Amino acid sequence: MKSENPNEQLSQGQTSDRAESRKPTADRRISWGTGIALLYIGFVVGMLTLVIMSMNQRVDLVSDDYYAQELGFQKKIDKIQRAKALAEPLRWEVNGEELTIRYPASINRAELSGKVIFYCPSDNRKDSEFTILPNAQNQQIIPLSKLQSGRYKLQFDWKKGETTFWDEGVITVQN
Repeated sequence: MKSENPNEQLSQGQTSDRAESRKPTADRRISWGTGIALLYIGFVVGMLTLVIMSMNQRVDLVSDDYYAQELGFQKKIDKIQRAKALAEPLRWEVNGEELTIRYPASINRAELSGKVIFYCPSDNRKDSEFTILPNAQNQQIIPLSKLQSGRYKLQFDWKKGETTFWDEGVITVQN
């Protein structure tokens, strides 16, 4: 007699697919010892990655002799105060592809000397320096095409005769 139950028709030792799906599966959890080992290995790999990344990072100082400059900081403060006390201050503006610097008309251009520094905080390889050379109108024009693109801190370290002055500003150059 044929049974309607398909499991009864299987020979001894054979099971149906349904019976196999009900069998318990092997427990694949990680033991606590393995988990702790993986945690420590992950920590070591993470720390080594941070050390390697920090060693490859460029660190630019504002200047190589920053300690000596810090000792002379009061002189810079005095220069700034003298520049602010001028009746007609130094002025500058960006006109397209050039920087126009207007020195006080009350100062004879023959008495003017010093330098204009373009300091790039993000990359000291972009820093540039120009000598102060005013024209007959007490102006100086610096072509910005001589600079690489970036943000620059303008530093005017100038003097009239023996009296020193300091002015600063910020510009962004896009070439």
